Amino acid sequence: MSEPTSPAAIPAAAPPDDHEAEWLKSTYRPGEINLTVRAVVVGMLIGAVMCLSNLYVFFKTGWSMGVTLTACILAFAAFQALQAARIAKRPLSILENNALTTVASGAGYMTGGGNMAAFGALLMVTSVRPEPIPMVAWFGVIAALGVFAAIPIKRQLINKEQLAFPTGTATAETIRSIHDAAAGGGKDKAMWLGGAALFGAVVAWLRDGWHLIPGTLSLPLTIGGKALKDWTLALKSEVVLLGAGALMSFRTGWSLLFAGVLTYAVLAPSLVADRIVTTVSYKGIVGWTLWPGAAILVASGLTSFAFDYKSVARSFSGLAGIFSKSKRDQEQGIEAVECPGWWFPAGFVVLSPIVVALMGWLFQIPLWAACIAVPLAVLMGFVAARVTGETDVTPTKALGPVTQLVFGVLTPGNLTGNIMAANVTGGIGLHAADLLTTLKTGWLLGAKPRHQLYAQLFGVVAGALVVVPAFNLILPDPSVLGGDEWPAPSCVVWAGVSQAFSGGLSALQPSAKIAVVVGLVLGVALALMEKLAPKRAQPFIPSPSGIGIAMVIPASNCIAMFLGAAIAEWLRRYKPALAEKTMVPVSSGLIAGESLMGIVIALLIVAGVLSK
Repeated sequence: MSEPTSPAAIPAAAPPDDHEAEWLKSTYRPGEINLTVRAVVVGMLIGAVMCLSNLYVFFKTGWSMGVTLTACILAFAAFQALQAARIAKRPLSILENNALTTVASGAGYMTGGGNMAAFGALLMVTSVRPEPIPMVAWFGVIAALGVFAAIPIKRQLINKEQLAFPTGTATAETIRSIHDAAAGGGKDKAMWLGGAALFGAVVAWLRDGWHLIPGTLSLPLTIGGKALKDWTLALKSEVVLLGAGALMSFRTGWSLLFAGVLTYAVLAPSLVADRIVTTVSYKGIVGWTLWPGAAILVASGLTSFAFDYKSVARSFSGLAGIFSKSKRDQEQGIEAVECPGWWFPAGFVVLSPIVVALMGWLFQIPLWAACIAVPLAVLMGFVAARVTGETDVTPTKALGPVTQLVFGVLTPGNLTGNIMAANVTGGIGLHAADLLTTLKTGWLLGAKPRHQLYAQLFGVVAGALVVVPAFNLILPDPSVLGGDEWPAPSCVVWAGVSQAFSGGLSALQPSAKIAVVVGLVLGVALALMEKLAPKRAQPFIPSPSGIGIAMVIPASNCIAMFLGAAIAEWLRRYKPALAEKTMVPVSSGLIAGESLMGIVIALLIVAGVLSK
C-alpha cells in the first residue's frame, strides 16, 4: 500500500471542520474533464475483462483480486497505445483515468461480496439453476442499491473523519505516479504487467490447451499407502496461484502453508485411519474439514467485527447528522459538488421493491422476511463501509453468516432463501464499500463525486451482464464445484454454513460437531491474539483467514500461494525499489494472463474445439 494521504491532497494544518472548505479551495478541480464516453466504454471493457479474471480466480482460490490498481495501469497503457496508433487524439487525464477506474471497479468486483459464493453455494445445495436474465437483474439491483447506500455516509467517512481507505489511497498515488511523464513509471508498470500476462497465458495454453506440461508435480512418496498427490500434496503449475499469493501478506501465506500441510498430511490421514473419511480425495476430505474451517472463519470474523464496536456505533449514531443540511455547507458550496442526500432514499424506494420481488420470485423468501432483509442489509452496508475505511477489509465473512443465522431462525429449512438473503447483505455491503474506496481516490485527486457515482453504476451494469453468462459457460456442470479442479472454497463454506444454520447440526456426525466447537474456539482465540498481541508479535500469529481457508482448499493451492507470498516478501525486504515497481503489475499480469486464457480454453472445450 502507498503512504498515507500526501500533504498536497489534504493540508495537515486544516482543522477537522475545515476539511471540506480546504478541499474545495486547493484540491478540487472543477474545470477538468472527469467522466467521458471513452472512459465509460474502455472502463466497461476493462471491468468486464477483470470480472472474467476474478471469476476464474475466485473459483480456484476463494479470493477476489483487487481491481482498481490493475485497472488504472491498464487504462494508462491502453491510451498510450491508442495515441501511438493515432486513434486517440488526446491523452487520458488523471481525473478521466480515475473515472474509468471507477467504472472498471464496479464491474470487476461483481464476483465479490458473496455474489459468486452465494450463486455457487446455491447450485451446490439445490439442483435448480435460476434463469440467466433474472439473475443478471438480481446481481445488478443489489449492487446498485449498495452504490446508493454509500451516498449518505461518504461525507462523514471521507470528507470529515478522513478515514484511510488504504486501497483508495494507494490507487490515487498510483494514478499520480503513472501520469508523471518525467518518471516514466506508467510505461514501465504497463510493460511488466503485459509481459507477466503473456507468460501466464502461454503457461495456461501449454498446460490445458496442448497438454505439454503437467498440471501438478508431486514427490514419489506416500502417506498411509496413498501417493502424496492423492492427499492434494503437490505443486501446481498454475501461476495464477503464485500471483494471488504475492498480493497477500506473508503472514497469510505462511498460515496457508502451515494449515494446509497440517490438514492434509496429519489430520486427513488420521480421519481415514479412523474411518471417519472413507475416500482419499480432495472432495472426500473437505466434506469433513469444511466444518472446522468454516467455524474458524465465522468465529474469527465475528470476533474481529465485535472489536470494531466503536466503528459500528459511529456508523449508526452519525446517521442523523449525515442527512442534515447546514447553512455552512451551503455557503461552502460543497453540496453543489456532492451527490444530493435525497438520492439515497430515492434509490432505496425504487430498488428495494425490485429486490423484495426477486427474493420471493426466485428464492421463495416470504414477503415479510424479504422486507426485513433489505433494510438490514443497508444498515450492514453502512457498517461494512466504515470497517473497510478503517481496516481495508470488507467484513463479508462476518456479515454473511450473521444474515444466514437470522434467516435460519426466521425461515427454517429454506436453504435457498438462507443463502440468497446473505447474498443481499454481502452484495450491498461490498458495493457500498467499493464505491467509497474509489470516492476516496477521487477525493485525493480532486474529482467530482457525482461523476464517480455515475461511473460506478455503468460498471455495475457491465459486471452484471458479464458475470452470469460467463459463469454458465465456464461451469456448465455445477457438480464440479468443490472438486480438485474447481475447489470453490467460499462456495463450500457458504453452503456448509447455510446447511448448519438452516437445518441445525443434528445431521453431522459426532466428530464433525466436536470439530465445529474446536473451530469456533480457535477462531475466537486467533482473532483475540490478532487484536491484543504487541505489534512486533503480529507477524508470528497465524492468520485466522489463512487457517480457515486452508482447510477448504487443496494443499497444492496452499503451497503455491505460499511460494508467491514468500517471493514477494523477499523482494520487499531485500529489493524494495524493484518490489514497488513490479509487485502489483507482475502479480496482476500473471493472474490476468492465465485466468483469461483459462476462460478461452474452457469455452473452446465447450465448443468441441479442444479436448480435456
